[in-house]
Amino acid sequence: MFLLMSVCLLSAPATCHEERINMSLGNPNPFICMRNSQSALAEWQGNHPDLSIKTWRCAAKASLPKDL
Repeated sequence: MFLLMSVCLLSAPATCHEERINMSLGNPNPFICMRNSQSALAEWQGNHPDLSIKTWRCAAKASLPKDL
């Protein structure tokens, strides 16, 4: 499972891109991804203070979209 995020620059909110975090850790369970997503999002946001997370969701590796 991957945590897919659409993130935008705080200084230019129209400038966005996709980020992915591998949440599988050997277990492709969507429930576990959702359960652990809040702490992963908070940690990622803390490490990227110039970006803002606009949307996020969990997705299986086989169904990863090209864009959010």
